[in-house]
Amino acid sequence: MRLFVAVPLPADAHQAAVLELRFLRELGWPVRWVRDDGLHITLKFFGEVAPDRLDTIAEMLSYTVDRMAPMTLAITGGGAFPDASHPRVLRLDITPDPALELLQDRIERGGESIGFPPEGRPFHPHITLGRVREGHRLPPDAMERLEGIAPHEPFVADRVVLYESELGSAGPTYRARAELPLR
Repeated sequence: MRLFVAVPLPADAHQAAVLELRFLRELGWPVRWVRDDGLHITLKFFGEVAPDRLDTIAEMLSYTVDRMAPMTLAITGGGAFPDASHPRVLRLDITPDPALELLQDRIERGGESIGFPPEGRPFHPHITLGRVREGHRLPPDAMERLEGIAPHEPFVADRVVLYESELGSAGPTYRARAELPLR
């Protein structure tokens, strides 16, 4: 099973992200877009995991998020990874919040303690919108459009979810395997 941990978007933030995603889809760019129900803020990707490790990961997460409070975040614009001159992954940027960075770091360290190596690159909070198709390039004005996405209203992130990603012909679908409230 493929597992990852993410902050799901509350309804208002999800709707704002969906509207941005739908507008971008209509531009006809050569991008494999994320489905509307696949929008979230990833904190840790575990990858392929044996089913018997699920409870261990859930227990680690329970311990890790204990006493972490809900946090106020916001969509602050758009961009691409690895950078604007070589866009491969299109994203919505999220407020760089110290509490979110602490949460991600705690999950990263907790994962390491149970045998999952750390990511190895700095955490950049974002919502993935899509991936540029192999061998294609975005139009010249694409980065200007992405970077011009206006900030949105703040939202409260009040939980962390351990998701299972099930790959299918229409793209991945996500199933919550554990939900942990931030209190």
